[in-house]
Amino acid sequence: MRESRWRFPPSSEWPDDDLIVAGADLEPGTLLDAYRRGIFPMALSDPAGLLGWWSPNPRGIVPLDRLRVTRSMRQSARQYEVRVDTCFVEVIGGCANPLRKDGWITGAFIRAYTRLHELGWAHSVEVFDREGQLAGGLYGVRIDRLFAGESMFNVRRDASKVALMALVQLMRDTGMTLLDVQWRTDPSGPSGLLASATWLCSLRRSRPQAPDR
Repeated sequence: MRESRWRFPPSSEWPDDDLIVAGADLEPGTLLDAYRRGIFPMALSDPAGLLGWWSPNPRGIVPLDRLRVTRSMRQSARQYEVRVDTCFVEVIGGCANPLRKDGWITGAFIRAYTRLHELGWAHSVEVFDREGQLAGGLYGVRIDRLFAGESMFNVRRDASKVALMALVQLMRDTGMTLLDVQWRTDPSGPSGLLASATWLCSLRRSRPQAPDR
């Protein structure tokens, strides 16, 4: 896989704004270099189509040791079957549904992350109902002990929450340490916040010095 031909600025040169830089591309090497630095892409609305590279401050994370699972959520989970990496394209397609408010996942993003999936970097957690239909799921990028969550969706009640529960358990079971959810959009949800400096320290700790993959 080719290395990125773009240079992202070091954190010491980041602006105070959540938007770090604009431009570049969605090639695998570019995406992985960005995630290793704590940066992720999302298209800008003005000018339309230009890529923005973001690192929110504070950063949304899900503490793996403090996810609260209610009794009702455990009951909901029994209605579903969870699978991993069996239908990545369908999951990212569900997340990209154009009817969703503030949708940002374009065809270019679908192609880029599908390629990352084919290379073994992007993963999906899928939730199926009792009829074998996809009820919801999530996808993101794994690098060492980091899982960078990108998006989730559901078409059945609680399905995306069940996917998150399953992801957290999988991360615990495999020794992963950091679940990034970018922005904290729901103050009542399971995510917490880390100041930028603390986030970057946590990111470094999630990445041992051994070579990737």
